Amino acid sequence: MNLQGKSAVVTGGASGIGRATLAKLAAAGARVFIADIDKAKGEATAAEEGKAGHKVSFVQTDLLSDPSVAAFAKQVLAEVGRLDILVNAAGWDQHARFLDTKPEFWQRVIGLNLLGPIRMTHAFLPGMVEAQRGKIVNVSSDAGRVGSSGETPYAAAKGGVIAFTKSVAREMARFQINVNCVCPGPTDTPLFASTPQNLREALAKAIPFRRVAKPEEVADAIVYFCGPGCDYVTGQVLSVSGGLTMNG
Repeated sequence: MNLQGKSAVVTGGASGIGRATLAKLAAAGARVFIADIDKAKGEATAAEEGKAGHKVSFVQTDLLSDPSVAAFAKQVLAEVGRLDILVNAAGWDQHARFLDTKPEFWQRVIGLNLLGPIRMTHAFLPGMVEAQRGKIVNVSSDAGRVGSSGETPYAAAKGGVIAFTKSVAREMARFQINVNCVCPGPTDTPLFASTPQNLREALAKAIPFRRVAKPEEVADAIVYFCGPGCDYVTGQVLSVSGGLTMNG
């Protein structure tokens, strides 16, 4: 895939699936901007990609903050004029029974996982509409497709991402803008590592492939939706779960 001359934003690009995705986009020639709250990891990622000859910049961004997202978009657009690719990959959760959670937790989970993509998409869509082209990929979760015990607010937020994807895809099709969604199953990320070990082991055994995904394997699906090979694909939800939810 050749993405020379294309500009891209990856939220959550400092680690996990976002990190793997930006590496593939940058290797294909895209100019990539990282939006992430983790300053140390974000700067280290940009520096590492720079050493590889890739054009990657980091801008510390708080997806819970409207002003922060607006400032990020302003900085990106001042440099590239218009965005070609937006990947909303940032996500966060903590494993807990629903009855043990509090409203503050719900607000943070929904704010990051659902309102974050909504804020970022709203910031960059006008330029895509004007150009009559663009690719948006939202990273949801199979928890949003079939539910997940111990992740109820997270599943609700990720289910919202799926519905948001399909609705924006319908609105933006007339402008030749593709909006699609990737739903990872259990994946070897820092977020997954924070879950109890017994649960991680149980999930791996439940997957037909008998292992969790590598971030790069999910990134391959995301990058497909970013390229010219999906110009006639929009509003779709692709599960990358090793067959865990093939009947979901």
